[in-house]
Amino acid sequence: MTEVCNEERGPAERWSLRTGAVSVEILSLGCGIQSIRTPDHSGQSADIVLGYDDVEGYLSNPRYFGAVVGRVANRIAKGRFVVDEKEYKLAINNGPNALHGGLKGFDKAVWTTEAVDNGVKLSHSSPDGDEGYPGNLNASVTYRLEKNTLSVLYSAQTDRTTTINLTNHSYFNLAGQGTPDIYDHEVTISAESYLPVDDTMIPTGEVKPVEKTLFDLRKPVLLGSRLKELPGPGFDHNFCLCSPGDPPLERKCARVVHPGTGRVLEVSTTQPGVQFYTSNFLDGTLKGKGGAAYSKHSAFCLETQNWPDAVNQPHFPDALLRPGETYTHTTRFTFSVL
Repeated sequence: MTEVCNEERGPAERWSLRTGAVSVEILSLGCGIQSIRTPDHSGQSADIVLGYDDVEGYLSNPRYFGAVVGRVANRIAKGRFVVDEKEYKLAINNGPNALHGGLKGFDKAVWTTEAVDNGVKLSHSSPDGDEGYPGNLNASVTYRLEKNTLSVLYSAQTDRTTTINLTNHSYFNLAGQGTPDIYDHEVTISAESYLPVDDTMIPTGEVKPVEKTLFDLRKPVLLGSRLKELPGPGFDHNFCLCSPGDPPLERKCARVVHPGTGRVLEVSTTQPGVQFYTSNFLDGTLKGKGGAAYSKHSAFCLETQNWPDAVNQPHFPDALLRPGETYTHTTRFTFSVL
């Protein structure tokens, strides 16, 4: 049985979900995950996601710690796309591109909340023209904690054709948040291909097999040694979990192990991709929980989502939501110990 309770925290509500060994705190501000506490192999509990002690920290939250990002997670090339022969222009907030829904995306909204079995449902209405996107969009995200699995269920409907791509942007460190790096983590991603990117992090359009590349994570890889080999600052790439047009079946996509504590995170999703990001742009200037300075490679993200810039790349999975349709996806995070 999951214990569910909530409390007012200044500009937002905080909901606490607890089972025997796992506890999760959810904020209505940004529909975000503020903390996840899990035990290690000796029974010692630690918070394994980056973030802030106080709700006020999430008012700016420039790196999207724990937040749901939207309408469209990830990058849209040059902040432009065409729907029904009309071009839409978005705010440019990441080099020459649009990132994570704009200047005031879903991560900045205070979502409405209601209790559900074993969890909380958060809802947000985004009006036509919000951050440049067409259509009135009603979105909801439901977090459920059952035993040692946190399920995240996304849903949305629109009255005009629009583009949508929702994900949660939690940063994990299985040794405990505030630990300096993730080099001693072992990662597995069940993907046969990935998307190479240009120098502004937009997919080139190629769907490249991981075979005989540094992106082959199909067997456990120690992150520290792989990051040393990888050109550039680290991983910030979409791994393809299925082919465009495949049915949205739930599939296991990733497993991360921290041998030192025995903590294990397994991720499954109905989404066609997962963006694996190794916190390349954290630089120690952001102070988080307990005053921890979050530095480069101090966490990893597994952002389950559609492929980046899919609205501009016709051979990528469909990124449009039309009137009468329901956008729906599920992602599950399962926590265990070796």
